[in-house]
Amino acid sequence: MSRLLVQIYEVQEPMEVDPLIEMGVDHIGSVVLNPEKWKDPVLKETVESVQSAGAISSLIPLYQDPDLIFRTADYYRADIMHFCDDLIGSIHDLSAMDPFISLQERFRNRFPEVRILRSIPIPESGVANGYPTLEVARLLEPVTDIFLTDTLMHNGDEISHDEQPVDGFVGITGVTCDWDMAAKLTAQSRIPVILAGGISPKNAYEAVMATRPAGVDSCTQTNAVDASGHPIRFKKDPDKVRIMIAEVRRAERDMLQMPATDE
Repeated sequence: MSRLLVQIYEVQEPMEVDPLIEMGVDHIGSVVLNPEKWKDPVLKETVESVQSAGAISSLIPLYQDPDLIFRTADYYRADIMHFCDDLIGSIHDLSAMDPFISLQERFRNRFPEVRILRSIPIPESGVANGYPTLEVARLLEPVTDIFLTDTLMHNGDEISHDEQPVDGFVGITGVTCDWDMAAKLTAQSRIPVILAGGISPKNAYEAVMATRPAGVDSCTQTNAVDASGHPIRFKKDPDKVRIMIAEVRRAERDMLQMPATDE
């Protein structure tokens, strides 16, 4: 087993970079929030700071226009482009995956040096069988370098676009996905799988032991909180990050000590 990587989102300012890397963060993710203001010099400096410090930069564009995505990649020059569409249309018709596959093929041809990270939606525990996670992953795997699990929200009866915190995308829910399904994905996948969705200092160890991913990602649950206890977007809590990393390393050590089993 290789070293588990730790990825932290959403880091939007250069001054946040060095402390995270000193703690042992491997991948630092940022988000382009606004298609009208997609050129953000501060965010570009953040990406460059990550790379200058020897870590890996990851970038999410929160829009789906291919030409704008290509311009974004050209401007920021991040190491990883992260696609996190909710892919809900694939529930009833897997041919709905075709535009996403085509976009990644085009992106790979145009930017062969940039790795493609694709979020694979997994519903919350108890309703994971209502979404074709493994089938979606099989279709995307040939045009993807890294998978990331993320939580697909539901309203108790069905999964819909309306339930996701950011319309059309998965992520920043602070809620765990179904770890049994995540474990099936890591076992099936021929590319690395990063576990995301509600990962915190309190559950990182258990999450790693249950799913055996290539790495762990955290956003909401390592944010600072306001006076009411609500996460503050784009503001990390260094203590939470530090403890989460320690728990990931503890799980890594324990997995190394476990006897090998036949696949």
